[in-house]
Amino acid sequence: MGLFSAIKKGLQKTREAILGEIKGIAGQGKVTDEMLEELEERLIKADVGTSAAFLLTDALREEALGKSLSQNEVLDILRSEAERFLVDPPKFEFKGNPHVFLVIGVNGAGKTTTIGKLAKKFADEGHKVMIAAADTFRAAAIEQLEVWAKRSGAEFVRHAEGSDPAAVAFDACQAAKARGCDVVFIDTAGRLQNKDYLMEELAKIVRVLKKIDPSYPHDMMLVLDGNTGQNAINQAKIFHKSFPLTGLVVTKLDGTAHGGSVLSIASSLKVPILWVGMGERIDQLVPFNKAEYVDGLFKE
Repeated sequence: MGLFSAIKKGLQKTREAILGEIKGIAGQGKVTDEMLEELEERLIKADVGTSAAFLLTDALREEALGKSLSQNEVLDILRSEAERFLVDPPKFEFKGNPHVFLVIGVNGAGKTTTIGKLAKKFADEGHKVMIAAADTFRAAAIEQLEVWAKRSGAEFVRHAEGSDPAAVAFDACQAAKARGCDVVFIDTAGRLQNKDYLMEELAKIVRVLKKIDPSYPHDMMLVLDGNTGQNAINQAKIFHKSFPLTGLVVTKLDGTAHGGSVLSIASSLKVPILWVGMGERIDQLVPFNKAEYVDGLFKE
């Protein structure tokens, strides 16, 4: 299955919901303020999100108010505007030896699986990878990450359950430098219900890493569950307020009706989406392409 067909399949229910809402009003005569207000409500109902729905309908107002447009012409405008406010993913460049990723997100979002898939990708490209199990409060998380490390051929650093997460991160980066690793992925805890404690824990990890090298971590990557809709946006805002996120991974875009949340995340944060998870298999993490994603939402 090609990349576009994979994304299109993953967004099928979201696309059907959006097109179903639009078909009831688009192409039904001249574009009016009343029609645009109804369209905005329908886009929100289809889980595009409030901020993205406003931007999309505002663009349609500027270009089409008072004009008679077909449904396809309306979709073309929406698609163009959605693509405009999605940030282009940057081309990855190694910024250190090793390049350090600090991977954050709430429990259940798919951090561990994402790390395993990315470790396999980098290993397949010939890079030596280190994985650090810094979510030390969940034995299951450590064990799951170790399984992924073995599957991907990555080096692995863990401490005993309940150990200081910053110490795990520190030891992993030191070991990675000594062993000549190219990339380090540091898993972290995600107990958002105890937000202040979690943010301080992450801040401590960052402080400790910078004692090794002021440039660490090179990337602060947030993993979000695409199923959670508006909750994913709220999570992203909480993390982004405390840490300068450099990229997002949106997981579980595998046929649910919440794929439009990506638009609101992007319009709210202006942080590039780097990868999307389209399933559980190790090869089902694909690079984000905004044109293909937008077509997956607004193209029949």
